[in-house]
Amino acid sequence: MADYLTYRVRVTTLAPLHIGNGQTLLNEYDYAIKKGRTWRLREEAILETQEVEDPGLLERLLRTPPARLLKEDDYREDAPFFRYVLRGTPRATGEGAQLQEQIKDVYDRPYLPGSSLKGALRTVIGWHAWAERGLKAEPGRLAPNPRWAASRYEKDLFGPDPNHDLLRALQVADSRPLGPEALMVVNVRVVNRRGSLGPPVEVEAIRPDVTFELEMKLDLALFSAWAGRRGLDPRGRRWLEALPEIARQHSRQRMATERGWAAGVKGAQRLSDAYRTLLGALENPDGFPLQVGWGTGWESKTFGSRLKANPALMRVLLRPRNRKQKGYGVARGRPPADPTDFPTSRRVAVSVARDGQGRAMEQPAAPLGWVWVQMEPAG
Repeated sequence: MADYLTYRVRVTTLAPLHIGNGQTLLNEYDYAIKKGRTWRLREEAILETQEVEDPGLLERLLRTPPARLLKEDDYREDAPFFRYVLRGTPRATGEGAQLQEQIKDVYDRPYLPGSSLKGALRTVIGWHAWAERGLKAEPGRLAPNPRWAASRYEKDLFGPDPNHDLLRALQVADSRPLGPEALMVVNVRVVNRRGSLGPPVEVEAIRPDVTFELEMKLDLALFSAWAGRRGLDPRGRRWLEALPEIARQHSRQRMATERGWAAGVKGAQRLSDAYRTLLGALENPDGFPLQVGWGTGWESKTFGSRLKANPALMRVLLRPRNRKQKGYGVARGRPPADPTDFPTSRRVAVSVARDGQGRAMEQPAAPLGWVWVQMEPAG
């Protein structure tokens, strides 16, 4: 019997996907907004064209935003002044406005990190294993440190330590890189049930209908009888081999929950319709949906609905941290009256249009991070 199962994997974006690299780009310094697009500047090429010998003038130029040194006819995609050009533009257009950068390789080519995909799959497996193991959401089982509150449940489900972790058996490579044409600018807001919009966030993101290709490997040796005697749950192999169906079950529950939430949000009909379309995609048996990356919400990175089965535990998680009573401060603001309603807001992509007076009008338009995953045995 082979020691590995190897898969060729195709991951196609169903919604904008942002995975940040931790860098914040600044308008007129790192990028410029022109002709309905966003131009990523190559600062050194712009400065090289100035041909300044006066040290005083050179010093002033170095303090000038690079975008202000360009002329109108410089804005061509083949010009040497730009690293790449993005579809769309941020709402904020002032000097120093911020744009969160997408992760890329050293050649400005975006890719899908294997760690991001594996993290999403870990959430799916944990959600399924919780039910199969018959775990109960109990406040007394939470660890004291908020950062590791669910660590005891993690050990129950995945193993007692990193050397005995179930997910050691799942190896996910980084995808092959794509060209910068896969990128777009996405305007994001935090939206609550009243339809109120929180502070704007602009991000680079992978546009919908873009496909990444990568490899995934399942190490079967970690499920041998020898490994089983050393604490690795033998059921883990079955869970990993059934990953597509498990992921479909988890995503169906997530999508239905999110569509129900969006249906109750003022002015969010497009968002609700987007979830109806995503649910319809489940009719396709060739693959499964998954939510990956930034802006996907609390439930996409925790045991989610499993924790909500116990309102008492949710109250402890949401309660502010203080000396008088145990709390974990998960809710940044005032917790909802019904703790199972948490979270009460979502990060969503918004469409931006102008009214007759030129004022920006925004509408919740799409969720973030949904992808379609297809796994094909290799060899």
